[in-house]
Amino acid sequence: MMDDEKKLAFINNSPHRQNTLKALQGTVKTPSNIGTEIGIKTAHVSKILGDFKKLNLVECINEEYRKGRIYRLTEDGEEILKKIK
Repeated sequence: MMDDEKKLAFINNSPHRQNTLKALQGTVKTPSNIGTEIGIKTAHVSKILGDFKKLNLVECINEEYRKGRIYRLTEDGEEILKKIK
């Protein structure tokens, strides 16, 4: 597992990762909602969310759904978000 500094560097290395994390601040959203909001394809958002899930930055709150999965920040995600430039 990455430490917070490495997670932060990983996120700051990509505007799409930064924007995806910011889009979840204080809310829950589907990948398509995030993609529309930040202007990237849903498939790209899904890949980012998968990476974030592995890093314990986001969680899917309806994992059993094939479509319309909803994501939110974890406590770790909230803490990392505070440190994003």
